Amino acid sequence: MTKRANGPFDVKLTPMAPEAGVVEGAPGRMALDKRFHGALEATSQGQMLAVRTAVEGSAGYVAMERVSGTLDGRSGTFALQHFGVMTRGAPHLVISVVPDSGTGELTGLAGSMTIDIAPGGKHSYDFQYTLPDKA
Repeated sequence: MTKRANGPFDVKLTPMAPEAGVVEGAPGRMALDKRFHGALEATSQGQMLAVRTAVEGSAGYVAMERVSGTLDGRSGTFALQHFGVMTRGAPHLVISVVPDSGTGELTGLAGSMTIDIAPGGKHSYDFQYTLPDKA
């Protein structure tokens, strides 16, 4: 049965120095640090690679993050993979749980997440997931 968790989250993006030998125009790197609230009470750390184009409002990014905390009272960790593109201001974002990445009471977790950024920069998540029943 598919379940749903949602709530606000805080995110801090920190620019990372380019790797040695990287050419101009290479993807930019950012460190991710998040705090999820609500049915998902967790922290996450990760990295994002992003590229902007010469066309205003067009860009792309990928990110990986490791989430650690509780989901509806069950504790463990799992990984999220992001794939995002912006085409002249129109966003398309896919965030999926990395298969078989769940640990502890989150072993077997599968699902996808959407993110909403409200005016003023407030972030919220909507997480649709499946999780095997507790043993």
